[in-house]
Amino acid sequence: MKRIKIILFLTFVFAGNLIISCDSTTIQEIQPVVTNPTYNNDIKPLMTSKCTSCHSANGENPALTNYAEVKDAIENGSVLCRIQNNCGDVMPPSGKMSQGLIDMIINWKNQGYVE
Repeated sequence: MKRIKIILFLTFVFAGNLIISCDSTTIQEIQPVVTNPTYNNDIKPLMTSKCTSCHSANGENPALTNYAEVKDAIENGSVLCRIQNNCGDVMPPSGKMSQGLIDMIINWKNQGYVE
């Protein structure tokens, strides 16, 4: 009986550590960072899903619908400032992007905006 209690106790402690040690709450947060992003494969789909509903060619906000517009917005600092919540309201309005997505954009910038 004592062995069973010890086994149950150790199982509970071990399982509890697994649950407590996991910091991520969504699949998006635990996805690996894209280390060699390109505009067409990675950045454009992200911009389409997160940005173009507000930032489109016919919208009130500056457009983020093509390579040149996105590159310019990242080069001038406005995109990174807003998505990292370092200035003004965080973008997108639905909430801050995961750090993995932000890092992907930073990688794209640092690697010379590969198309």
